[in-house]
Amino acid sequence: MSAAAFLGIDIGTSGIRAVCIDKDERELAAYRIAFPSRTPVDGRNEQDPNLWLPQLDKLLSEVSLALQQFHDGEHQGGYKIAAIAIDGTSSTLIACKKDGTALSPALMYNDQQNQKQAEIISHFAPAETAVHGASSSLAKALNLLERHPDTAILCHQADWLASSLTGEYGISDENNCLKLGYDSVQQRWPSWLLDNIRISLLPEVVPSGSRIGRVKKALINKYQLADDCSVISGTTDSNAAVLASGASQPGDAVTSLGSTLVLKLFSDRPVFDPQYGIYSHRLDDQWLVGGASNSGGAVLLQHFSPAQLAEMTPQLKPEKNTGLDYYPLPDTGERFPVNDSHKQSRISPRPGSDLVFFQGLLEGIANIEAEGYKKLEALGTVPVKRIFTAGGGSKNPAWTKIRERLTGIEILPAKHSEACFGSALLARGACNEK
Repeated sequence: MSAAAFLGIDIGTSGIRAVCIDKDERELAAYRIAFPSRTPVDGRNEQDPNLWLPQLDKLLSEVSLALQQFHDGEHQGGYKIAAIAIDGTSSTLIACKKDGTALSPALMYNDQQNQKQAEIISHFAPAETAVHGASSSLAKALNLLERHPDTAILCHQADWLASSLTGEYGISDENNCLKLGYDSVQQRWPSWLLDNIRISLLPEVVPSGSRIGRVKKALINKYQLADDCSVISGTTDSNAAVLASGASQPGDAVTSLGSTLVLKLFSDRPVFDPQYGIYSHRLDDQWLVGGASNSGGAVLLQHFSPAQLAEMTPQLKPEKNTGLDYYPLPDTGERFPVNDSHKQSRISPRPGSDLVFFQGLLEGIANIEAEGYKKLEALGTVPVKRIFTAGGGSKNPAWTKIRERLTGIEILPAKHSEACFGSALLARGACNEK
């Protein structure tokens, strides 16, 4: 007899990735497909969603084949996928017919062609909501409805793909709907939104990790899935990455050390503060509160090549403070933990030693991280107890020691670095609640 496997799928602008796990979180199979790279032109970043479907088909076929060939001493019958959850890029939106047929290209998460709509929204949406700005789902929705007046339903990337497996469109998750205007505190579409957009265009909203339907029988047979294989509501790609990291309790935080510095913290209460770009996602009975600084790895690459960084890292002295009071920024302006569009990067005086300068930059970014978590606590979150780290900077052990020294908080590597693993955990969790 086959054992249950749980499939998590992460789709973004650069590709689609998947991982299948068992009930004990053991990885059984993984697969990824890269998309052709695209550079936004004049703020436009669009993709044809119909091109995602063959990739999803290929991914499901390959993962299913790998599972059929996977045998261990405990499950001689192999594994079959019992549940599937999909995460996608936040604020990627498509105008659709009632049956899910795409009427428009997908306006991707960083599409900026909706400036006029963002200006309209600024006059009717409360300041504390996450719908402001040209890249919000709501700005894209107003643009799409103007271009496609016959739209019957608005779909996010994750729920459109999930619905292609069930055949039932018009269901989305709380996290993806936040930037469309959904009130995650009251768990409803607010009246200020319904005064400006028809409710029939908006999806039914369910918590992330909810069972939303059964995979179509034809697809169950095609991919050799479990007979009752279910589709589970997903989340955004960044939230899925947090779930993959191992963070799960109030006080657990995740720092992403990529080109920029992104902080997320599990809290027992939400925080919404547009002044600092802070908003909160509901995950079960907790809140994931986030903020992002402009500082991060991009600053390091303005001064050193990757090869130079790798060469200097083993020579760092993380236990000894350089005394340099840096605030490294790649350009003018900061969002969080201070909101100052005119803030200047502070990286002087520069010492004669490149090594000391490099460590000073790392200390400066670590201080911003420490101040960021202090800011979240000052705004009402629980105190940080431990920090999981993802992104390229997590691989620098000396930087980890510097960060522990300056934050005074235990820092742990992320258990898993792929967002698709977080979606697999959502799929597994939904089945465990049966």
